[in-house]
Parts: sequence; structure tokens; C-alpha cells
Amino acid sequence: MKTFLVKWCSVVVLMFGLCSLLLHDIEAQQAVEGRPKKVVIAMIAKSSTNPVFLSARTGAEAAAKDLSEKHKISITVDWRTPPTEDGQVQAQRIAQAVNEGVDAVLISCSDAAKVTGAINDAVARGVPVMTFDSDAPNSRRFAFYGVDDVETGRKVFEELEKLVKGKTKVAILAGNQNAPNLRKRVEGVREGAKDHPDITILDVFYHVETPQDAAAEVIRVQNAYPEIGAWAMIGGWPLFTQTLLTDLDPEKVKVVAVDALPAQLPYVEKGIAPVLLAQPCYLWGYVSIEKIIDKIVLGAEVPEINRMELVRVTKENLGEWARQLKQWGFTDVPEKYLDLSKEP
Repeated sequence: MKTFLVKWCSVVVLMFGLCSLLLHDIEAQQAVEGRPKKVVIAMIAKSSTNPVFLSARTGAEAAAKDLSEKHKISITVDWRTPPTEDGQVQAQRIAQAVNEGVDAVLISCSDAAKVTGAINDAVARGVPVMTFDSDAPNSRRFAFYGVDDVETGRKVFEELEKLVKGKTKVAILAGNQNAPNLRKRVEGVREGAKDHPDITILDVFYHVETPQDAAAEVIRVQNAYPEIGAWAMIGGWPLFTQTLLTDLDPEKVKVVAVDALPAQLPYVEKGIAPVLLAQPCYLWGYVSIEKIIDKIVLGAEVPEINRMELVRVTKENLGEWARQLKQWGFTDVPEKYLDLSKEP
């Protein structure tokens, strides 16, 4: 009798286990079947002429391709970035994207005040919104991905402080005055300068965020104030041109800038910008698309704030960084940098 009971119990346990596995498989299949077959994500960066956002677009499209294959669904990035910075146009494009049936919106905010209403309206209509690079913290967006902007400003100043000698006047190049992320970076530079009375912040200079306008502003200000010994560039806009390679003397003027894309690397080589603090702009797109898919396809919890770490680029790691850019798909990386410090 005891043997019979033992065998019967074993059978029951085995059957229970098989049923549990079967139920798990059914639930997993139902979860997969419940996923959307197609996802369209509207991507609205600040400016389609700014190379950092073109890099973000490349990353977003790469993520869409990889995740489409991984999850067996169609993921499309719908690029809706205006040619130049305009918060009102961004708000209009959010509304248009929602009206046309996109599944999510990814945006870098040119002016948080102008886009917050449009973000909230999108969310109210069932379209989740994520921000990257420049946040709208008072909106109903579900997540943000980017650097800590105040800390970024501090780091720009800290690097400059190591480069300059004695009393120095510093100019801050600051892009769009209405961009919340840039205002915070200016705040960080100023905070960093408080403990260094020998270093004076001359002023903050705003400009249209194109390489040509930024370079022209640097030249104008440098000519007007020849005593400037350093530039704290909280964005690397003018370094996308070759203008300052000849118009700034590295013996007299030092630059520390945010971003380090291929066109900017000669400034490190020449010593005009001995330090670039790179935002891995490609990851703005790649990681943000991953987070959106985690939320709307997989139903996963996504942290509200997702921090990006800066990469310090100097002559010492110029080759390593150049190879990373190449790996991310940049075709304009100067060949001469790719073999620098390469292991034999």
C-alpha cells in the first residue's frame, strides 16, 4: 500500500509539473501574440542640420533594426526633426505625429515650455513620450535619457582650469538660450568657477546652433575681447567647421568642448581643444529606442531618469575613440586616427 501511494504521489507531482510548464508556455505564447506587429516611433530632435542629432538618428535606426529582428516585429523610426531649432515647430510635429497614428514619440526639447503641452496632449491620447538630451521635466513624459547637465558644465570648467595658467578670462559658448539642458550646463560652469577667483567668466554667448553661426560667434567675440584665454563650449558646434583650426592660437587660447564626433577630432590633435567631453550621441538614439520598446512592447518598467556617462577624449585615447565612432557606423572618421595607439 505504501509503495502504491508513493508511486501515485510521484505521478501527481510529475503531472502537476507538466501542467505548470504547459501553462507557462501558453502564457508566454499569449504574451508574444499580444504584442503589436508594427511599431512606429516619431523622433523629433532639435535640428536636422546638427551632426550630433544625425548621429542619434543613426543609433535609433540601428536599434530599430536590431530589435525588429529580436522581437519579430516591425519597428520604424519616423524622423520628424525640423531643419533648425524651433520649439513651436516641435510641438506641432508632436501633434501631427499623434494624429497620424504613431505609437510613441522620442524628442530632444528645444524649449521645454513650448513642447510640454504637446507632450501632455500626446500622453492623454495614449501615446507615450520619452525625452533625450534635453528634457521637459514638468511634462508627462515617461522617461529621460541624457547626461547630468549641471555636472557636465562643472566638468567642462574643471578641465579648463587644469589647462590655463594664472589669471584668465573665460567665455562660455552656449547655443540656444531657451534650451533647458544648455542653461543647466551654463549653471554648472559658473558653479565650477566660484572657487577659482583667478579665473573670470567674461560672459555667456548664445547663437544659432549651426557650425557656421557658432564659429562666426567665436571669432566675433575673440576679436572683441582678445584677452579671452579659454572657451568653455557647452556644445561643440563650431568644431564641426575647420575655421577655428586657423583662427585660434593654441598657445594663447584653450578650448574644452562637449561632444567629439569625427569632424571635431582635429581640434584635439592640434591642441586647440586638448579635452573633448564626448556624449555618445549614437546612444541617444539606440538606448532611447530600447527603452521605448521595453515599455510599449515588453511591458517592462523603465526608470524615469536614465543617465548617460561622458567620455573624456584626449590625444592619449584619440585612436580608441576614433575606432569606436567607426564601429558605430561613422564613415567620416579620418583614417589617420584609426591606427593611433593600436595594439600590434
